[in-house]
Amino acid sequence: PDSILDSLMRTSDFDYELPPELIAREPARPRDFSRMMVLNRRTGAWIDSRFRDLPEFLEPSDVLVLNDTRVIRARTYGRLERTSARPNETTREIEVLFAGPAGPAGPDIWEVLCRPGRRIRAGDRVIFEGEVQGIFGELREHGLRVLRFRPGSSIEDFLEAHGHVPLPPYIEREDTAADGEEYQTVYAKTRGAVAAPTAGLHFTAPMLDRIRARGIEILQITLHVGIGTFIPVRSEDPARHVLKPERYHVSAETASRLNAARDQGRRIIAVGTTTTRTLEYITHKYGRFEEGTGEADLFILPGYEFRAIGGLLTNFHLPRSTLIMLVSAFASRSAILAAYGHAIAERYRFYSYGDCMLIL
Repeated sequence: PDSILDSLMRTSDFDYELPPELIAREPARPRDFSRMMVLNRRTGAWIDSRFRDLPEFLEPSDVLVLNDTRVIRARTYGRLERTSARPNETTREIEVLFAGPAGPAGPDIWEVLCRPGRRIRAGDRVIFEGEVQGIFGELREHGLRVLRFRPGSSIEDFLEAHGHVPLPPYIEREDTAADGEEYQTVYAKTRGAVAAPTAGLHFTAPMLDRIRARGIEILQITLHVGIGTFIPVRSEDPARHVLKPERYHVSAETASRLNAARDQGRRIIAVGTTTTRTLEYITHKYGRFEEGTGEADLFILPGYEFRAIGGLLTNFHLPRSTLIMLVSAFASRSAILAAYGHAIAERYRFYSYGDCMLIL
């Protein structure tokens, strides 16, 4: 039984083999043409369907919760200038991924990932667009480094003007103008994510209208997806992995509506693992839904007792990742791996631009 295996689980227990050609390198066009597997979390049974049929699987009393974060153009390219080098001597080109603000230090100080980055030292400078833009600070966990931007300038405005869409590495191509729209949900609003909440990429405005027409309530929260979602689980004991916190916001009205739905016994369906982590973090911490802004760091593994959600729409996730562990906690590891095996046999498309799974 999963309850016994969960106490002995290993990271390798969440592994599976995926043919490389099933990695979606382009989105479905139109975006709601993606396939959808519907999985019964209690029985492990599934059916093959289409995302366009989503409203048929929902009840009028359901509440659908979306993550309205907006992906910033976080990937940039510059040149590294060493402090030990002669004036204006540039050593090499580097890629800089702006991961997020470096805490309360100020809006012009961010954490970044650099490639190559091992030989960068505190005090080194990075040159963007022909002028010095940033000075590197200390090295932090997970290879992150502090970067102090030029005083008085807006990092987000700079990224919007000069950055690239931070497509996941497994897509194996440079971003295009089309990705600027297709790697955002149609309801993306609040800038701050370095990756899209990909379960939401399937929605269109007409689909949201169809859902509302069935009487289903749609609410929005914000979780800015950070690199913590994608940091590999390096320990064979997944319980030793620490999830890097991600910034969230829930409004007073949304919290009130969620509490009302919960008190009425209505089913809350999260669109995406990011929405799930936010809702579960809040209810785990406070016992109910609470308004507020903070940092969510709840790492959900099999054995976790879900308090907030009763359904989950999600994409197909990387092996050994924190995301496949979360969906395995919501259904079961055996059911998820069996469903993934079926998806591979049926040539579903995997990962960020791929097909989806509805777990009810």
